[in-house]
Amino acid sequence: MDNLTWTGSLGTILDPILFVLVTILAISIVVQIIMSLFIEAPTLQSNPDGSLIARGGAYGLVSKVTNWSFLGTVAVLSAYIIGGVVMPYGAAGIIGAMAKQFLPVWVALVVTFALSITYKRRLGLYGKLFDSTVGMIGFALVMFWVFTAVFAGVFDLIATHDPLAQEAVMKNKVPGTYIRGAEDEGLWPHYLLGGDNLARDNFSRMIHGSWVVVRIAPLATMFAFMVGITLGLPAGYYGGKLDTFLSFLANLILAFPVILLFYLLVTPEMTQTGLPSFMAAALFLFPIIFVTVLINSRFHTQPQKRNIMLGIALVVMVWLYLSLISQPATVMNFLPAGLDLFNVPGGILVVFVSVVFVNSPTVFRIVRGLAMDIKTRDYVAAAQTRGEGPWYIMLWEILPNARGPLIVDFCLRIGYTTILLGTLGFFGLGLPPESPDWGSTINEGRRLLQIYIHPVLPPALALLSLVLGLNLLADGLREESLKD
Repeated sequence: MDNLTWTGSLGTILDPILFVLVTILAISIVVQIIMSLFIEAPTLQSNPDGSLIARGGAYGLVSKVTNWSFLGTVAVLSAYIIGGVVMPYGAAGIIGAMAKQFLPVWVALVVTFALSITYKRRLGLYGKLFDSTVGMIGFALVMFWVFTAVFAGVFDLIATHDPLAQEAVMKNKVPGTYIRGAEDEGLWPHYLLGGDNLARDNFSRMIHGSWVVVRIAPLATMFAFMVGITLGLPAGYYGGKLDTFLSFLANLILAFPVILLFYLLVTPEMTQTGLPSFMAAALFLFPIIFVTVLINSRFHTQPQKRNIMLGIALVVMVWLYLSLISQPATVMNFLPAGLDLFNVPGGILVVFVSVVFVNSPTVFRIVRGLAMDIKTRDYVAAAQTRGEGPWYIMLWEILPNARGPLIVDFCLRIGYTTILLGTLGFFGLGLPPESPDWGSTINEGRRLLQIYIHPVLPPALALLSLVLGLNLLADGLREESLKD
């Protein structure tokens, strides 16, 4: 078996077409930008019969060229993917082979979009997201990596090699290099994106790196929101000394540079003191407090139902809480091995706690500001007149009406967290040295960047695409939430 080219036999036909379309697209975008500086955008004009028609002139023509060249480029790229899925392995080159490996992801994306678009009018703000082109593109990019992480980390369906396995002959080999004798050893015959300086498969490390990001970034952001909401609502609603005290603590944390604060929290010397573990025990209490107050405020007039729901919720959440903070062979070992649902590695727990600690003050300030604004609305005054308690008003009147800005910030904050995780990995902090996370992989590849660029590009482009998708998703959500 020979080495793979990027596009294989498909490239004979599609490569020239793609080159022409990309060239036209790039030129038309540049021309459109230049023309926008001197020519007014197309306007609607009325016909004698009362109908409207757009008179775009040269600007409108360039816009059409841009749109059609973009659609053509997307069509050709789709042809590469479809060809790679249906053609025999290797016939469609590296791109086709990777497309075939991502087949579960394509199927999951098609099913998700089909169901979401079909029932979008019943899905609230999420359904309205599919009325926004920008939002759909962002959602597609984000869900691509979410599905990739799940299928790779849980089911091991996408990666071609063990991300830590080494093949001595593949050190710094270029993408598509054939592994001699691989079939005899039961291995995948190629390193699709080449090998790194330790002869590990770049493609598999990129895929498994997504599992590290997807496990930490959304959950850490969610915990940060639990802390920020639980403290921000009473600070904004009550004001006074409570607001002054909590705001001072938040500003005190925000006064430290983020990277320096991360560095202090994840260094081995700080970890050995046990401080991150005690911080985890304190910060991870907030979801329990939040859910307890949420249920109690909603069903305080129905004691029997409230007690049953609180009992079930507390048993489950306390069990999850103890499983999360319990560390074998440490002072934080609260559960026997048979009851510990999962064992979070110490390095990942430290990074998780650091992300929650750093993000919580910013979320607190956002929630506090929203609460101070919304508490003056008429429907809040109506709830107070009905005799509703403060926590009922905060959680069931103020919080739902603040969901738009909070959802947008949640998406953006996951992106910030993803960048922070990459930064920590790049500096070799927190996560284990052999971790396939994107930051660590970029750091390892940069040492030989002037000679070998292929170990750095896959994780860098993966990080870029995920953060871009989160930003576009946030823009789409913001656009649709403003229409409510």
